Amino acid sequence: MKLGLAGDTMLGRGVAEKLRSAPPDALFAPELVAAAHEADALVLNLECCISSRGEPWPDPRKPFFFRAPPVAVEALALLGVDCVTLANNHALDFGACALLDTFEHLDAAGITWVGAGADSRRARAPAVIERDGFRLAVLGLADHPPEYAAGPDRPGIAYAELDRGLPGWLRDGVRAAAADADAVLVTPHWGPNMTVAPRPRTRRAAAALLEAGASLVAGHSAHVFHGVEPRVLYDLGDFVDDYAVDPAVRNDLGLLVFVTFEDGSPAEAEALPLKLDCCRTRLAEGSDAAWIRHRFRAACSRLGTAVDERDGRLVVAWRERPATGQ
Repeated sequence: MKLGLAGDTMLGRGVAEKLRSAPPDALFAPELVAAAHEADALVLNLECCISSRGEPWPDPRKPFFFRAPPVAVEALALLGVDCVTLANNHALDFGACALLDTFEHLDAAGITWVGAGADSRRARAPAVIERDGFRLAVLGLADHPPEYAAGPDRPGIAYAELDRGLPGWLRDGVRAAAADADAVLVTPHWGPNMTVAPRPRTRRAAAALLEAGASLVAGHSAHVFHGVEPRVLYDLGDFVDDYAVDPAVRNDLGLLVFVTFEDGSPAEAEALPLKLDCCRTRLAEGSDAAWIRHRFRAACSRLGTAVDERDGRLVVAWRERPATGQ
C-alpha cells in the first residue's frame, strides 16, 4: 500500500473566496493532482470547518477563524482524498452547527473523517481504509485547544493532554485499532506554530504511540515541515492556505509524503517538495526545491536520519531492501 500524507489544508478565508469564483482545480497545479493520485489512499489535516452556518467561537484571544464553503469538498475529491482528520484548533471555529455540517458534507462526498465527532466516543473512534485486503486504521487527536474537546454529549475534537504521557483512552484506542487492522496511522495535531523541530514532549509522545501499537505517526500544526525518525513524521507542514510567509522558516514550502507499507509496516517515506503560493499549491522548482532539500536533510540529520534522493524526491528508508543486480 502506498499512503499519501498532506499537512495543514486550510480552505477558508482567502481560499474560500477563491473557491466562490473559481473551480476547485484552481487551488492545485495539474502536476500536483497527478502526483496525489499516485497514492492508494490519501489522508490530510483539514484545518477548517465546511459550512455556510455558524458564528465565530466566542474567545476574544482567538485571532483567526476558518470556514470553507460546501464546494470545498470538490477540491478534496479532486485530489482523491480518502480521509481527513478534524482534530485541530479550527474545527469548531464557527461552533457546533458548522462542525456537524462538516461531517455531512464530507460524508456526501464519500470522504471519511477522524478526530472529531458528535460526542467524545465518535471523536476518538478510528476510521478504517481498506485497499486490496490491507486494512489501515486511522486515528486523529489534537493537544490543543482543550475548549474544543468533545464531551459525552457535546460535539468537538479528540483532545489529548500529552504533558503526562498518553491518556488512557488514546493508548487503549491505539491498541484496539492495532488488534483489528493490519496497520495503524496516528495523525496528531501537536505543538506550537512556526517551530522547525519537534519539542521533547512531542518526541516522547511519538515514542509512546509507537509503543502502544501505532505503525506510523504523522503529525502537523507547526506550518513548517520537520525531520523524521523511524516511522515518525513529526510535522508535514502546510499543504494549501493563504497565510503570511515567514522569510526565515519559509512556511510557503512544504511536502507531500508517500509512505510505502510492506508486510504491514512502513518501509520508506518519499517526500515531494511543494511551493505554496497564496491559495494555490504547485510542485517546487529551482531555488525553492533546493531550499527544501537542504532543510529537510538538515532536519533529519539532527534526528539521526539519512536522506537519499530519487527522481527529485527525498527518500527515507526504514527497512533495508535486498541488493539488486548480479
